[in-house]
Amino acid sequence: MAFCIDIPEQSGIQLWRRLLICLILFSILIHFAVYFAGYRSPLGTDSDGRLLLHSKAGLEQHRATEEYIKTPTISPESKDTSTLEALIDVLDVMQKHHFELWEGLWPTSIDWTAAVMATHISAALGTLSSSADYILRSSPVHSANVPKSEELINRYFSHLISFYFGQDAVAIRSEAYDDMLWVVLEYLEAIKFINLHSSRHYRVQSSLGGELTSPFWYGEEWIPGFAHRAQIFWSLASKGWNTSLCGGGMIWSPHLLPYKNAITNELFITASISMYLYFPGDDNPSPFVVEGGIKAPRPPIGPQDPMYLAAAIEGYKWLASSSMRNEKGLYIDGFHINDYDKRRDEGEEHLKCDVRNEMVYTYNQGVLLSGQRGLWEATGSRSYLEDGHALISSVINATGFDLKYQRVYDESWPSNRGGMLGTWYGVGRAGILEEACDAYGTCSQDSQTFKGIFFHHLALFCAPLPPYVIRPGETVDTSALEEMKVWHLDSCGDYGKWIERNAKAAMATINGDGEAGMWWGAPLWSNSDVQGKENGEIPKGAVDYRNRGVPDDIVWRDQEESSQNVEDEWVLKSGKQRQQRVYKIRGKPDANDRGRGRTVETQGGAVAVLRALWETVELRVLREEL
Repeated sequence: MAFCIDIPEQSGIQLWRRLLICLILFSILIHFAVYFAGYRSPLGTDSDGRLLLHSKAGLEQHRATEEYIKTPTISPESKDTSTLEALIDVLDVMQKHHFELWEGLWPTSIDWTAAVMATHISAALGTLSSSADYILRSSPVHSANVPKSEELINRYFSHLISFYFGQDAVAIRSEAYDDMLWVVLEYLEAIKFINLHSSRHYRVQSSLGGELTSPFWYGEEWIPGFAHRAQIFWSLASKGWNTSLCGGGMIWSPHLLPYKNAITNELFITASISMYLYFPGDDNPSPFVVEGGIKAPRPPIGPQDPMYLAAAIEGYKWLASSSMRNEKGLYIDGFHINDYDKRRDEGEEHLKCDVRNEMVYTYNQGVLLSGQRGLWEATGSRSYLEDGHALISSVINATGFDLKYQRVYDESWPSNRGGMLGTWYGVGRAGILEEACDAYGTCSQDSQTFKGIFFHHLALFCAPLPPYVIRPGETVDTSALEEMKVWHLDSCGDYGKWIERNAKAAMATINGDGEAGMWWGAPLWSNSDVQGKENGEIPKGAVDYRNRGVPDDIVWRDQEESSQNVEDEWVLKSGKQRQQRVYKIRGKPDANDRGRGRTVETQGGAVAVLRALWETVELRVLREEL
């Protein structure tokens, strides 16, 4: 400002020019002073100006349309947000302990588990955004203030952006089809969060219709890039759909003998219907793979392309007719084709899937749930929701929990087992979800990710149903539609005690560093002998390839190309080579430090189950009390 204060002797023209410049500078300063003085946080929770801001006019419009947004507000005295605070804590530990911002990676993860961790982050951000009014200013766990919602959201969203660049998208394109589909769901979940956050806190709508002028949230700039990657990987993965074998369905991996498994087909259904519902379109012509040295620009794809809906419906029909359920109503892992090499060489066509792998994993019971809900949103067919609720009921029953009487089966309790592990019901015991490997500390990196996947998709399935969009010429019974919404919420409410039991079990495994374990039932069975033989966790006819590696035999591998040592692969995947550490919980050896120990994947599981408890149970109760 010395330019305007220290004015030397100059000619008249020079002096007037200098004074005019100073007048313009003062006007600009006054304008910005008034402009920024009229701003404040759109969430009304920040006093130091570090957040994105609203002008006074925008704030008045925001207040005027508060009834439209219907964001619940409750007094601090009535807020029971311990679960939400616990969710923030485990999320914070997950990122502080496992994520390297400068690399854009969770360095100990592998490609597909990293995509799942990013999905958990986006889903958790959506929860923070929709629960902004419930986040307390201070936490009983920490002496410092809990970072407020917008600060948390911006911090963790920056991690998602970092991972966008750190993710090895080139390597994933040559991996199995299920690996590619995890990436599709990852970016669609991020897009859902961005739209949710922007619409709730930035794109305020007036009661007369249309959007009011409001600040732009920077996250929206990432939608085109996220959408492009989702579209590219869906296109690559869709090449796995095959009708010449088993009458349809997705092949798991192009690098092994044909295996049509539950997870790849469930992922294809869920990713396809999610592309139909949430993909905003992509006009980026950049090809992901250049074939034959020729660049072929991709044609633009708009939102709600019917090919995605058709793919989801066709995939669902095939899975429903595939006989991929066991007597407990659970999805087994998949099918091979007997003597495939020989029959292929002899020119036999339309081969049937006839070698069934009876192995059961928890994520095979979860991924389909959000696909079933999505199919209802797209078609209005209640049968999809009914199928989903039936599957959830089968899973809960297969953990030893009686939904009808809302209690654990008597024979499951430790006091009734004489120092032995509780009865195995299919995917757990004593009402707690488990992998077959949990109790023995032999879980691979894959399996450490599974339970979190189940609870993530359970939370998506049980969210309140949105208004059904009635299409031209369609007749809808509105009273039946409202009745169905109530039925859906009530059914999900019945799962509350079971979800809470699992969330508390997961929290009980957290050590002094805030890290959650893999085996949520460990504290319950701390006095049991788990060193002996398995207790029926591995069904007859099952191949636990997710923990013990892909077998080197004629069913799984082309023998001419096989050079993988199965034992070495199993040791690598199970983490047996890791030196075991000895920590203690309540003075006893910690079973969750066996094998791979506590990892980013086990922390992601805690994030997912706590989010499911908050979204499906506690937030619903709080809203009903308003």
